[in-house]
Amino acid sequence: MKKLIIMTLIASTVGCATLTEDAMTPIALSFSDGAAGECALSNKRGVWSAQIPTTVSVRKSDDVLRYDCETEDGRTAVGAIPSEMGAKIVASAIFLDFGIVDAITDKHRKYPVNFVVPIKR
Repeated sequence: MKKLIIMTLIASTVGCATLTEDAMTPIALSFSDGAAGECALSNKRGVWSAQIPTTVSVRKSDDVLRYDCETEDGRTAVGAIPSEMGAKIVASAIFLDFGIVDAITDKHRKYPVNFVVPIKR
């Protein structure tokens, strides 16, 4: 009985990413040479447009965040920002829902907090 109480307390304090994480995540974007411009961002969860440099809030996803950018002087950059698995999915898998809810919502995924878009001069 004592073990059950301890496990319940641990589960209630650790929780899963669905309960403690927001579906959106901010990413600070800038060009490698400090230029200004615009980027179109997309993943399977949505599409966003942002003036660079800025911090943009995007929906977490298990796929890459694709970017298609253009500087004010017409130079372009196309690429992708990978997402990684957050640590809270492990707690979810062990204690609460076996990670099923987080796997469906992708709230356990992370994009980098800062990303510098490489741009040629």
